[in-house]
Amino acid sequence: MPRGVPNTKKDDLSMRYTTFNVPAPLNPKTGGANYLKTETNSLWGRKPKRREAEPIEGKRGSNVIVIHPGSRYLRMGRASDIFPITVSHVIARKINGVVNPPPPIQRISRPTPSKKDGTDEDPIDDDDYPISLSPDDPLEAKIASISISLRERMRFYKLRISRDARKNATAFNKRSKPEIIHDHNDPYRVQWVTTPPAGDIVVGERVFRLVDPAKMGYSVRWPIYGTTLNTRQYPSIPELLGDLEAIWVTVLRDGLKIERSAYRNYSVVLVVPDFYDRGTLRELSHLLLVTMGFKQLCVQQESLSATFGAGISNACVIDMGAVKTSISCVDEGMVIPDTRLVLSMGGDDITEFLHVLLDRIHFPYRDLDLSKAYGWQVIEDLKARICTLLESDVAENMSDFFVRSPGNEAQKYAFRHYDETIMAPMCVFEPRVIEFERKSQGFRSVSHPSVEEVVDHQRDHVTQAMIISTQHLLPPSGPPPPLTFAFPQSTQPTPPPPSDQPAFAVAPQPAQVDSAEPQTGSFEGAPLVEANQSVTFVSVDPSDFGSKVSLGPEKEKEKEEELKPSTPIPPGADVVEPTPVAASVPESDPAIPIVPEEPVKAAPTPIDVDALSPIPTPRARTPLPLPPPPAHDPNVIYPGGFPIDVMFEASKLPLDVAIFNSARSAGGDDKIRKHLQAVMVVGGTSLIPGMAHALESRLQAIATPLVPNMEKVQIIPPPKDVDPRVLAWKGAAVLGKMDAVQDMWITPSDWDILGLRGLRERCLLG
Repeated sequence: MPRGVPNTKKDDLSMRYTTFNVPAPLNPKTGGANYLKTETNSLWGRKPKRREAEPIEGKRGSNVIVIHPGSRYLRMGRASDIFPITVSHVIARKINGVVNPPPPIQRISRPTPSKKDGTDEDPIDDDDYPISLSPDDPLEAKIASISISLRERMRFYKLRISRDARKNATAFNKRSKPEIIHDHNDPYRVQWVTTPPAGDIVVGERVFRLVDPAKMGYSVRWPIYGTTLNTRQYPSIPELLGDLEAIWVTVLRDGLKIERSAYRNYSVVLVVPDFYDRGTLRELSHLLLVTMGFKQLCVQQESLSATFGAGISNACVIDMGAVKTSISCVDEGMVIPDTRLVLSMGGDDITEFLHVLLDRIHFPYRDLDLSKAYGWQVIEDLKARICTLLESDVAENMSDFFVRSPGNEAQKYAFRHYDETIMAPMCVFEPRVIEFERKSQGFRSVSHPSVEEVVDHQRDHVTQAMIISTQHLLPPSGPPPPLTFAFPQSTQPTPPPPSDQPAFAVAPQPAQVDSAEPQTGSFEGAPLVEANQSVTFVSVDPSDFGSKVSLGPEKEKEKEEELKPSTPIPPGADVVEPTPVAASVPESDPAIPIVPEEPVKAAPTPIDVDALSPIPTPRARTPLPLPPPPAHDPNVIYPGGFPIDVMFEASKLPLDVAIFNSARSAGGDDKIRKHLQAVMVVGGTSLIPGMAHALESRLQAIATPLVPNMEKVQIIPPPKDVDPRVLAWKGAAVLGKMDAVQDMWITPSDWDILGLRGLRERCLLG
């Protein structure tokens, strides 16, 4: 090579005139990452994370439709509206062939046919008024337990009890005759439909005006039942979804003036139950995005929507509907999945139980049939006017009601009643009168092949609150519960549970008020109360729970006797010592606390003795019969791998105990205090007068001896001038107008690719 010519690198000759750059070595840390490796990540990776907000025409939220479907009512409206349109969620469709009449409604225990009218067999003698207890009638035993509970609360509040009120009411009702109101004097006259209307479907309140839908060839159905689709009334899911679409399309056309051709310009916010069924959620989303063709969809849970509407971020939300009551704890704007509980009781059970109680005192309208729309409306109106949960309202009162039946003039009845008005809503706290097995018969699972694509989480089937509530029903050979509890004060064995009712609560430990070192019970290590056990009532005043109760100087000795540690036990209950409930958990799970074998005793917390006034132990009475314990079939495995149906057994809980167990599932004592001091009750059943006081007093009695430093339990009222029945809809409407909702929309193309995975990624589903 000539002198002066520089040496040329071999790599530069071939790459000199190209734009190719040699890539850097691969980072070894990226080998274990999943970025852009899964279908979900690749889809959201190709798209911008935040979509541009479209220009708003008119008021904000006018192009967003909020839909809240329920068992009895459908609430629908634009997000810009102040209140939604509320219609009955029912449809009457004309079918070819013979239409069977609706079966009789019997979700509440009924008296045996052999029982004589107006007679009380084997009464429990007492100084107030006798309580009938018929050994051959299970209903009388169940009603007697509610009467005893009501009597103890009235005695605690120093309220007078009328001895002959029920007999006087029965005698008056036997002589009551109706008053005829002619049509020209009836301003609320109903225009009954005697001929088949034009069209194949009738939607909403117009269904109730049909004289006899079965004879006219119409089948009356309710598409939604509780948290799932009403598969009991439909032979197939497509037929059910067809009726659901017909109802929604009719309301959109007649109520909101939105035609089907304009659906592609509207977005939808769908409000679903807290403990939603994945199959039902899949079907409803497919109906809105694919079948009806809306622009985009956002799914919101009821509890989170209620907190949005109330303007709070932390609460224990109780949604009391027609056929179900859902309980969930919301923490910092997110629903805690393990706190969800669904009780299989609601306003319809109170309505039917009120009819059963009124029938015992000879309700003057003897031909009442709850399967008829006008018959159900009579008891529904009475429930809204006379039912209460305030013990001070119990008295011998007179009420009236109107009966408007097809082909007859309106009739006005007058009748007397006593404690039936408070015993009917008390069934949510004493649910033995409800036939849970009968209510759950006939339903089928809503499944779809695409649902299996979603990862199966145990919390989708069984939550921590449900497991806590049914621990006493699990056999020794069953799977251990996820939580561990210890209670070192007692080691005596506990007999098996005497009934199939779930654990009512945590057994309260009486405060050692006579000792030098008073102690309080703690949440950790508290055993469950059995089905036939009750809880001590802590001294609470209806207006101020923090005030001290003064019994007067003449009753100073009685006060000292009442302050002795005692737990009232109902008749037939054996006094047993609590036993530790032990369970093993995997050591690799850091989220589940493991209680050591020898727990360290906490420092004693002093109790304000003057602020406690427990109810004295009631006298021994005739024991009430209890249902037999559930049988365990070793060959049947229920969701979650449990030998019993945890979801079904947990649905039998009393309302106050279910709320406390839901708060227990949120975490430690701080979480329990946090959620019990912010309890919000929504739904139509929450409108019963005294519901807030009834919950506060019962929750205070459960939480005070168990949770250290527990202050007053507070029921948060709904915002001013806001109906608690539409609070969840209002919260979803608020979300539909926020800019943050732009990150939660699911388009039809997203749904086609991901399905339910898109809802998991985008929406705030717990």
